[in-house]
Amino acid sequence: MIWFGNTKPDLAAMTTMGAASMPGLLGIEFVDAGDDWLSARMPVDHRTHQPFGRLHGGASVALAETVASVGGAMTLDPSRQVTVGMEINANHIRPVMSGHVTATAKAESLGRTTQIWTIRITDDAGKLICLSRITLAVIAVA
Repeated sequence: MIWFGNTKPDLAAMTTMGAASMPGLLGIEFVDAGDDWLSARMPVDHRTHQPFGRLHGGASVALAETVASVGGAMTLDPSRQVTVGMEINANHIRPVMSGHVTATAKAESLGRTTQIWTIRITDDAGKLICLSRITLAVIAVA
């Protein structure tokens, strides 16, 4: 298990942590966690659409970065370190017009100064709509 303290993260607490910032505005909620992965979901609605009624690619990237960055932070002692995004890429595979999308971030490498996570975003039918990878910097708490 990769999580700090060797216990799975508190999903409700992670959702609440982002309530007053972008994750809350987009409706992102954490829904599940395993030994080395974390999942969050986001509605596909007026908040996350582009002008043509489809899920905005930027909303997918915001979801991917949110789930991986929070996942990365949950592997560290929060009194000493946090994670921040350094680089992210995303391949948008198919459109989504409504419902929810779920992002599952899996840790690929947890280093001393960087972490790499892969994020798969699927629609309500389980179809892959976006594949993303992020590199996180591990930084000291100021």
